[in-house]
Amino acid sequence: MTNRTVRDVMSPSTATVEPMTTVTRAAALMRELDATDVLVAYERDLFGVLTARDIVLRAVAGGHDPDRTRVGSVCPPPAVVALAPHDTTDRAAELMRRYSVRRLPVVEPDGAPVGVVGAADLLGEAAA
Repeated sequence: MTNRTVRDVMSPSTATVEPMTTVTRAAALMRELDATDVLVAYERDLFGVLTARDIVLRAVAGGHDPDRTRVGSVCPPPAVVALAPHDTTDRAAELMRRYSVRRLPVVEPDGAPVGVVGAADLLGEAAA
């Protein structure tokens, strides 16, 4: 397997919502885009990755009203592990293993989110 950059395999057109967005709006956006996650950011500050699983387990199963609950309150803790577009796919795989996550946000050096790389992206890269 050739060690490529994250930019080569990431999904560049990822949706971003602000922490004050309702869970209902985030879920609707995921449906519109046929996505399983959205980045949560305010201006250039990345807060985390909100997944469909987070919505189900932290909001719905937690008994929260999705029309009133903000994504900032159900997004996983703010210690976000992220990659830069120039990082290698080996680094992405190592971080996914270390932190037991399936996807990582990709951010520019100034902090602007530009995409997401997932385990499936790395598997597709390994098959190439």
